[in-house]
Amino acid sequence: MKSKHIIITGTSRGIGFELVKLLAAQGHKVLALSRNHNPVTDLQLDDVTSFSFDLSEPSSYQAVADFIKKEWHYVDILINNAGAIINKPFSQTSFQDFEKVYKTNVFGVSELIRTVLPFIKKDGHVVTISSMGGVQGSVKFPGLSAYSSSKGAVITLTELLAEEYKESGPSFNVLALGAVQTEMLEEAFPGYQAPTSATEMAKYILDFSLNGQKHYNGKLLQVSNSTP
Repeated sequence: MKSKHIIITGTSRGIGFELVKLLAAQGHKVLALSRNHNPVTDLQLDDVTSFSFDLSEPSSYQAVADFIKKEWHYVDILINNAGAIINKPFSQTSFQDFEKVYKTNVFGVSELIRTVLPFIKKDGHVVTISSMGGVQGSVKFPGLSAYSSSKGAVITLTELLAEEYKESGPSFNVLALGAVQTEMLEEAFPGYQAPTSATEMAKYILDFSLNGQKHYNGKLLQVSNSTP
């Protein structure tokens, strides 16, 4: 397989961290973005670059654009994996709570896509990681009003972008994940044991990111064998 230029967000732990290792093992060039870049940097993987990146900070996006211009010149795949979650009753949430979640899960996704678009190839693929909680008609869980509604927003954003760029490319798809055993799940549902590990889900996302655009554009795929 020809080496690809792949950007991933949320790589300090969980699915994103596993994705970096899997992609590096296949020989792809990876830009791993996370507020805490140390876990990936410490791996000392060939062809993997990692620096501190905050989806809620406008200055972070210029650093990404500068890196692409200087080092890569083009991008094949963007995986929007980073996510923020707050679990508390809606009546106890504040404007700031919703703002924090949406800055990462919605505004950060749209801004990074906007930043990368001038460099992404016509046959490129933008994959956004959503949640079953954001899917219309799915089981909903009290306490996740900010998180699940933000995940619903990026599903609609994906459909809109696929339509807007259907002639010029790239392709846009969104994966709505069910429960995966990650640190973020443990924070939201302490003690819950998910049936899927971060590594197992990372393997699925890797394959879909590399090949899904051949069959899908503007589609929501539900990747879940359970709830939550």
